[in-house]
Amino acid sequence: MSALLAQALAFAEADDRVRAAVLSGSRVNGAVQADAFQDIDLTFYVRELPTFTRDPHWIDRFGERMILQVPAFMAETPYDHASCILYLMQFVSGERLDLGLVPLERRAEYPPESLSKVLLDKDGAFAHLPPPHEGDFFPTPPTAQAYAHCCNEFWWLVPYVVKGMARGQLGYAKYHLDTLMRGELLRMLEWAFGCRTDWQRNPGKLGARLGEVLPGQWQAELQATYAGPSPADNWAALLTMTALFRRAAAEVASCTGHSYPAQDDRRVSAYLSEMHAQFGG
Repeated sequence: MSALLAQALAFAEADDRVRAAVLSGSRVNGAVQADAFQDIDLTFYVRELPTFTRDPHWIDRFGERMILQVPAFMAETPYDHASCILYLMQFVSGERLDLGLVPLERRAEYPPESLSKVLLDKDGAFAHLPPPHEGDFFPTPPTAQAYAHCCNEFWWLVPYVVKGMARGQLGYAKYHLDTLMRGELLRMLEWAFGCRTDWQRNPGKLGARLGEVLPGQWQAELQATYAGPSPADNWAALLTMTALFRRAAAEVASCTGHSYPAQDDRRVSAYLSEMHAQFGG
């Protein structure tokens, strides 16, 4: 147990308002190799929530912070001091503590995720919590609508990238390629991962563990889509991304019985080929 986690737990044990402490995430996941960058995802189930939220200084006891973020205080709607709250703390030591507070009376609305371990339970409220497992993070088969929307959005975005590349507007092109199109590609790759694992394995955050299951060539092509500022490299990344999406989408269609929009693919790909020949050099 890290010193920071031990300190947080000691606070929870000593403060009668804190009735339970649950550790979640990678630190209780035996499938993840531990390193110095793992966040501490901790939840306190508490009485008298406003006594915490109206006094921000109580978190100072955990050490010197580099930066703090409290999403509840950043929303346009004022925080009501009755809802769950999350304190995201990055310390100068390099450690990070994501500390959530859940009102005890709302415990049933916010149960621990499957990757959770009870560290403190003063009232026996979590006596029946199962051992940590990755079940909450397994992909689920897409509905026909979700699959169709993913395909449509991916191919819809291709002309945006082409437009940006043709105009020499690299930022515009890369936003659509690296953020929007990549999001749809990763979604499809996670579904392909699910197909190959009978939907019983965790692909990891942002597809971190896709390479454990998907073909090595797919992984190499995915890596090749991360291009630098060179226009030629970004044209190549776009072509590689469309080819990889096509293969993954075909596999997911075969697995789920959904229909792949081949006509959209053909028309957009023909346009892409024409524009690449004209502007790609």
